Amino acid sequence: MTNDSTSTVAAAMRAINQAWLSGRVDDLAPAVHPEIVMVLPGFAGRVRGREPLLAGFRDFVQNASTEDFRELEQQIDVVGATAVVTFTYQMVYARAGERYRATGRDIWVFQRDDARWIAVWRTMMDLNETPA
Repeated sequence: MTNDSTSTVAAAMRAINQAWLSGRVDDLAPAVHPEIVMVLPGFAGRVRGREPLLAGFRDFVQNASTEDFRELEQQIDVVGATAVVTFTYQMVYARAGERYRATGRDIWVFQRDDARWIAVWRTMMDLNETPA
């Protein structure tokens, strides 16, 4: 693992989070593999493909407003052309007139595609949501 690879992966993850947090979901498309797999919380199912993944982000940004989002404890492991990014998060958002505080762990797997890193797999764990 080189520092250059780690910083490039960190930049890719930052760009993904900045895009959905600012409501620019379509900006995620180039950073996400067309066949990405998102494993639903609790391994309750899978979402396969870029468009279904982006639809989930679109639903959130169209129906909720994020008041605060904090990414904590980011760890990045790079082995060859594969990288795993994990971080805990704290978020406060409003949806349907109610405010919620959500915490959890986000896990993304990236694959190097030429000079860039592209997301190929994601899941969320340790989810907790309470009224804020």
